[in-house]
Amino acid sequence: MSFTVVIPARYASSRLPGKPLADIAGKPMVQHVYERAMESRANRVVVATDDDRIYSVCEEFGAEVVMTSPNHATGTDRLEEVARKLDFEQEHRVVNVQGDEPLIPPALINQVADNLNLYPDAAIATLCERIHDVDHVFNPNVVKVVFDHRGMAHYFSRAPIPWARDLWQKGSPLTDVDASLPDAVGYFRHIGVYGYRASVLGQFVQWAPAPTEKVESLEQLRALYHGAVIHVDIAAENPPAGVDTLADLERIRTWMEAGSEHNG
Repeated sequence: MSFTVVIPARYASSRLPGKPLADIAGKPMVQHVYERAMESRANRVVVATDDDRIYSVCEEFGAEVVMTSPNHATGTDRLEEVARKLDFEQEHRVVNVQGDEPLIPPALINQVADNLNLYPDAAIATLCERIHDVDHVFNPNVVKVVFDHRGMAHYFSRAPIPWARDLWQKGSPLTDVDASLPDAVGYFRHIGVYGYRASVLGQFVQWAPAPTEKVESLEQLRALYHGAVIHVDIAAENPPAGVDTLADLERIRTWMEAGSEHNG
């Protein structure tokens, strides 16, 4: 079955304004993301933006671009507008790849699209990776996920889940904890690549935000709250980190420029 990749690319960013247009090895970041997506099996790759500057740059390097409203509260709202404008069929698969992931492996894009076929009861598919460092478990910027034996998500949280009661009972989420992870259970970091059925996007924008979504600031909790099934798979490859800060950008610039020189 065919699928479409949509790359939301906003100019406004509290930590790094203009991020999609940041130069990396002679190309804007969004172009690197687009090229990685084009290496997947997607039959169509679309950039979704609310900014004329990003729109023009994407047209220059040959991408299909859809202008979307600047008033969307979430990335999923932006995806739904694209799906509606492009008149996707209800069962069409849409993969959301963030515009700040210039190193995303194409295999991960294929993986979430394939999992929507493998698990017909799943409305959404996403990925995770194993956590081995207890500091990451207690880091609220690292989103954790718990899922069942089939990979269906129970919950996503910024908190340490599951809580190792016997190991951590003398500690607190922020300070003094035993610097180890229990052996009996795995801890998993959520990776923010999503595959959706187009019908679910239409439903999502009609659902009221969930109380858990508001307190955790995690929009996938809205889907769980309203009964949508989310499949979580362990990523086929460990993805490099995306770009949230200037330090992230400089790190990726250094890595990619070194690679360009080596290849040259």
